[in-house]
Amino acid sequence: MGKKITLSVIKADTGGFVGHSSVHPELLETARGMLAGSPLLIDSYVTHVGDDINLIMTHETGKDNGEIHQLAWDTFVSCTSVAKKLKLYGAGQDLLSDAFSGNIKGLGPGVAEMEFVERTSEPVVVFMADKTEPGAWNLPLYKIFADPFNTIGLVIDPKMHKGFLFEVRDLIENKKVTFSCPEELYDMLVFIGAPGRYVIKSIFQKETNEIAATSSIQRLNLMAGRYVGKDDPVLLVRCQSGLPALGEVLEPFANPHLVSGWMRGSHTGPLMPVPVEKSNPTRFDGPPRVVALGFQLCDGKLLGPQDFFADPSFDLARQKANEIANYMRSMGPFEPHRLHLDEMEYTTMPEVSKRLKDRFVKMRLSYQ
Repeated sequence: MGKKITLSVIKADTGGFVGHSSVHPELLETARGMLAGSPLLIDSYVTHVGDDINLIMTHETGKDNGEIHQLAWDTFVSCTSVAKKLKLYGAGQDLLSDAFSGNIKGLGPGVAEMEFVERTSEPVVVFMADKTEPGAWNLPLYKIFADPFNTIGLVIDPKMHKGFLFEVRDLIENKKVTFSCPEELYDMLVFIGAPGRYVIKSIFQKETNEIAATSSIQRLNLMAGRYVGKDDPVLLVRCQSGLPALGEVLEPFANPHLVSGWMRGSHTGPLMPVPVEKSNPTRFDGPPRVVALGFQLCDGKLLGPQDFFADPSFDLARQKANEIANYMRSMGPFEPHRLHLDEMEYTTMPEVSKRLKDRFVKMRLSYQ
């Protein structure tokens, strides 16, 4: 058995340029300089989607390693210092603490990590989203690993035919449950169809329990107790050789689905697949964006990336997303464009309700 490699992707919003639309080049250069000089890493790649900096790192120290998380934290703190110097908007908004305490989880940044022994060929896709939340991955992950209309390998590949294990997290009660699919598919859909609360965290091969995909599940408003920006999640997916093919992994994004987020994290909109250069959401601070970068791992080295959504075959998906965005925007502050009430508790809604509570008069019968 070969040496295990850990792939860690850690993201944070350390300041927007301009507004919430993008990242200033000086912040990206600061992050690259911090990672390039680290003896902890085998390799690294720094990029952005919208106003979020994404640190893609390989190393041999395993998941939840304090030194790796410290490195990411220090990098974001340095980027925040530059952002403040440049008077960028929302400088350091994802850093919910002034001090690192051994693990970056719970401090604001999003984290997705997987540890595995490299196969003969190890293609991976790093998905990064802006202006949405972790539940945005539920529908694509269901399609990639459980829907034969998307992934024909579930039907014709003997290594995939038995299905996969889905670890689902309850973000409100902090619980987890594992579903074996396809036999428990209908039970799982009861939960993952409510992506604001139930989120697919990781997916495993059945027979080997080998990791196939994992996502970040940090919910900023739940951690901070107030609205401090949307969560902008990341997702790691391994491809081929008993796992979905690259094309099967990308296929769900050819049909933009509706996600929560967009303007002030309080609206529903289409998730638009874009290349990095077009990941700067400006229309009503959106619509939400997703970028897919492909890497070939070679002894921990990140060969790449391939910017998959630069492919013109996703042009129609972008056109459709714009049409959906037009339709949703026409509803303004009305649901379902504005999120439903239980997702609005970190906005002005509680304040207004409290101020007007004495003006609501009790009636004997509801139809009077």
